[in-house]
Amino acid sequence: MIALVGLIVFLFLPAGPDAIGSEDYLFNDSGKNEIAAPLLEEQTEVTEKPVGFVEALRIPGVVPFALCLFFCKLVAYTFLYWLPFYISHTAVGGKYLSDSSAGTLSTLFDLGGVVGGILAGHISDRLDARALTAASFTFSAIPALFFYRIYGVISLYWNIILMFITGMLVNGPYALITTAVSADLGTHSSLRGNSSWTAVFTMLMVAALIAGLLLSRMVMAEVSTKLESQRSAAATGLPASSVEET
Repeated sequence: MIALVGLIVFLFLPAGPDAIGSEDYLFNDSGKNEIAAPLLEEQTEVTEKPVGFVEALRIPGVVPFALCLFFCKLVAYTFLYWLPFYISHTAVGGKYLSDSSAGTLSTLFDLGGVVGGILAGHISDRLDARALTAASFTFSAIPALFFYRIYGVISLYWNIILMFITGMLVNGPYALITTAVSADLGTHSSLRGNSSWTAVFTMLMVAALIAGLLLSRMVMAEVSTKLESQRSAAATGLPASSVEET
């Protein structure tokens, strides 16, 4: 299904207005054409002036939305990966589901998240209020989680409905913040002139370096264990794997 949709997007989604010869006109409410600003402005040369970490934090909305995303993802991923285990160890309608049935049933949480992401994006576009939409979904997820815990065990029917609603409300803000909100923050007026790709790649390389360094002690311990097992194997004449198991 993903491959089919990808093919459709590849064949029919234009890369930009210029790809289909779009005119620089917009329709007003009366149905008459008005000349509007060009959809794609000519690329202008910008000076490389990368925004610093502190400056990025000063962009209005970055810190609240970042923290909101952290806790939204905490709830979403905890519930997502823990849900099959919870379902298989909780009697639904007086019966315990098998592990395979619990795993299949838990996919409804993701399905609800798809609907919630679309709904949150639509509402935020209509209201032009990202924070209000995200907060409404987040606060609504609290009673949804409560109702799922209390009434989700009544029957499989109620479990499915409440799980779908919970997934919709939990994943809605998460999808909204990672898409529309990120685009809004990334195009904030304070970032004009900041198009330094070198700084972005530098940040990514530093992040990869830190990730590797965090495992350095474990790597040293594993290498030490391997070397010790090889020395013991050489002394006893046994395979190194046998010495490690021993």
